[in-house]
Amino acid sequence: MNINCELVILILALTPYGQVHTGEIIGGHKVAPHKRPYMVLLENHQQNNGKTYCGAFILSEDFLMTAAHCKAKSHTAFLGSHTIRDNHEGITVEKAFPHEDYDASDCSNDIMLLKLSSKATFGENVKLIAVAGDDDGVLPQSCSVSGWGCTSWDDNHISRVLMELNVTLITSEMCPKDGSYCSEGENGPVAGDSGGPLVCEDEKAYGVVSAGKLTKDGLVFRKYTKISAYRSWIDGIMNNPGKP
Repeated sequence: MNINCELVILILALTPYGQVHTGEIIGGHKVAPHKRPYMVLLENHQQNNGKTYCGAFILSEDFLMTAAHCKAKSHTAFLGSHTIRDNHEGITVEKAFPHEDYDASDCSNDIMLLKLSSKATFGENVKLIAVAGDDDGVLPQSCSVSGWGCTSWDDNHISRVLMELNVTLITSEMCPKDGSYCSEGENGPVAGDSGGPLVCEDEKAYGVVSAGKLTKDGLVFRKYTKISAYRSWIDGIMNNPGKP
């Protein structure tokens, strides 16, 4: 069964007051300042001059990873942020590489690389995160997600502070067998936290927050793009970003 993207598309909507509708990490708690130095607040500039937000994370001094459905006219990446008011100058994205087989109808292949226009300067507050290697068929344990989304279902405003939450991955007939991890529950990320990393036991990025839908039981089913399924695609772009 394909997962709908009905929650994901909320990332494109604006409130009447110009504030961004984002997804939430529901039930999460504040991250200790700069505990997750690989996290990036991604500002997306739309064709209508509006702004939306996604999460992203640092793979190298040149590249970030996020979700393909976060693609916009242009992007600005804020590295080293803890709150959205941190006084950091953003780095513009030189080129976006959404997966060529991304399908908005079911959010398959929902992964994108972003090449920065200038190299990231690493330090205590800005560091890369390693990504998982080959999939051994065993679900990762002790996973968590983080983002700047809202913190309750009735609040449509972006969180001022980076939030985090532990999630448990599940096996389900709703979860695509290739290319995805899944979780289910009332608490967790939805649309505005799209593009953030699913980080598991060895502190590596295993997935990218992708899509969600409400189940008949009133829970939210969430899908994460499995990074290990795209390693050759990732390496090909990062090693040859100028290749068509």
